[in-house]
Amino acid sequence: MMLEPIAFSYEQCLDEAREFQTFLGSHTSLKERDEILPFFKVRKHLSAFMGVYSSHIYEFNCVAHEYPLFGDFTCDLVTGDWNRKAYIFVEFENAEPNSIFIKKSRNTPEWAPRFEHGFSQIVDWFYKLDTQRHTPDFEERFKDRAIDISGLLIVGRKQDLGPREKDRLNWRERRVDINGNKIYCMTFDDLCERILFRLSSYQKV
Repeated sequence: MMLEPIAFSYEQCLDEAREFQTFLGSHTSLKERDEILPFFKVRKHLSAFMGVYSSHIYEFNCVAHEYPLFGDFTCDLVTGDWNRKAYIFVEFENAEPNSIFIKKSRNTPEWAPRFEHGFSQIVDWFYKLDTQRHTPDFEERFKDRAIDISGLLIVGRKQDLGPREKDRLNWRERRVDINGNKIYCMTFDDLCERILFRLSSYQKV
């Protein structure tokens, strides 16, 4: 299955990012299948712009939602740069109070099953991409057998995290990678804020 080419529009992306901001403002929680996936599926420029998290992606020129990976896995979103052979694989999870951390008997909250599930999904995608790298199917999909990949896990809401939990999430995003491949982890609110900031920087330029 091929990724879909897109002629990226800054103006359209900015409109969609503002819609994302309004969307978050009207919800305290979000369901992956019923709300999150349908929202992004019809906003291809916003989806493509998530490639900004990869330092290897310069142009946002291809995108695919619910992208099947060699018959075993399905990515919620893939976006990238055809010319630089760089791609980011995105996993969306629910945004509920216990999506990132859960409180049990001990004082320090534990990482929630929803978060760990999403993170493990990306690890499995990296595994599959690595094992299929030298196949003709891989080359047909990505136009090369040597590509740069990153992962992006979007889960939970910022308002449900205390200062310590925010710090733990930020540390995990900065410090953890898999086989040299970066996995970014953030809330939906962080995603929206960072995208709007990046777009405002482009506007100034």
